[in-house]
Amino acid sequence: MTTWIWAAIAVVLVAVYLSWTAGRLDRLHARIDAARAALDAQLLRRASVAQELATSSLLDPATSLVLYEASHAARQADEEHREVAESDLSQALRAVFAEPEQAAELRAAPGGEEALRDLTSAVRRVPMARRFHNDAVRAARAVRTHRLVRYFRLAGRAPFPLAFEMDDEPPAALLPQGSPA
Repeated sequence: MTTWIWAAIAVVLVAVYLSWTAGRLDRLHARIDAARAALDAQLLRRASVAQELATSSLLDPATSLVLYEASHAARQADEEHREVAESDLSQALRAVFAEPEQAAELRAAPGGEEALRDLTSAVRRVPMARRFHNDAVRAARAVRTHRLVRYFRLAGRAPFPLAFEMDDEPPAALLPQGSPA
């Protein structure tokens, strides 16, 4: 009789553990979705601000064209090519603002200070949003690799989470003096 009681207790404990793990995995997937939405919003904001700057006539025509094409490609990229398009926008921003003098010239132009402030803010938020997203992905992957999670299919039909890998290094001219990249 006591063997049955211990077996029942063991089954209940395993069921509670599996239920807790499934709930945790569900919360991690919800966190990934929220972090991805925040990342998408920040990427869209950065591309929009860059495109607005490119069309503002504050930059020379060649620079405006480079920045406009990169920002337009980033906004229009499908999910499969988005990381590459966003990396290209980062590289275009670094090329446009390679020297601090370029940022200083833009600041001196009418409306340039506000445009540069908006761009700096947008550029600084992208790495943070990407880091939050990739941390959530890393946590979900760690749980999904556990043997019991795989055996009991606790992840359900949720797709395996993928990190968002892109070049998000901000231009040196947009960083405050003495601040690391």
